[in-house]
Amino acid sequence: MHWLLEPDVFGEGPPPLLEPARRAGHEVTIWRDDWWSSQGFPRIEDDRVVFHGSLGNAARIATQLATRQRWSPGAYCNEQRIRCSAWYPAAQRWSLNQRYIATTVGALCADPRAVVKGLGEGLDAIFVRPDSPLKPFSGRVVHLEGLTPGNLDHGFYYDDLALPIVVAPVNAIHEEWRFVAVGGVVITGSGYLAQGRRSTGSVPPAPAWALAETIARELPAPDPVYVLDLGHIEDGLRLVEINPFSGSDLHACDLDAIVTAVAASAVQ
Repeated sequence: MHWLLEPDVFGEGPPPLLEPARRAGHEVTIWRDDWWSSQGFPRIEDDRVVFHGSLGNAARIATQLATRQRWSPGAYCNEQRIRCSAWYPAAQRWSLNQRYIATTVGALCADPRAVVKGLGEGLDAIFVRPDSPLKPFSGRVVHLEGLTPGNLDHGFYYDDLALPIVVAPVNAIHEEWRFVAVGGVVITGSGYLAQGRRSTGSVPPAPAWALAETIARELPAPDPVYVLDLGHIEDGLRLVEINPFSGSDLHACDLDAIVTAVAASAVQ
């Protein structure tokens, strides 16, 4: 097993999977961004290669590089299958966003109240996130009054007003947990704070584990390895989102368990 690990992504210093991979006896190559310009990608003879680092590099490796370099799987970052529009319909019974509207940045900002009227009466604010898991802007709560594309980072991270988005009523999330699913099995989980993307170090409670296991077992897997986030709202536990493993922070998850399970999955 050979890991391509990008440093300084989830905090300063070595990649989080570096020592766990070495403890497992796996090979590790530290990723360098200048390989894109120099085309100096390393030749790796191992038949199992997995990247973990920034979301942008994970996506580029999955779509542009893995096949050319004969890296398998290369990166677990199936953008099309992890789009909200791809998995929301099948996950509605667990989803945080029981009611949602798929639209675009331009359409929403042109007439916000007309776009969201199907979500309910009297809304002054909504939750907005990109359809894409590559997140050209971060999900956020915005007010309808005076809403502009600039409120959604248009012109900074992206320029296309036709960017697909999902809008939904605002839900207050009291706690959140991240789980790693491999081959339809939940391997590990960790509490985290969405604000600041910080780990709480807490172990998810039994009901959250049970729901994560149900989702991993029953929802068609968007990738052999992926990350799913659960949140606790007033009405109970909900599936907040699904993210690509190769570009996700693993917080306080059991990294040794992840390395073992990913290596076993990659060989199948």
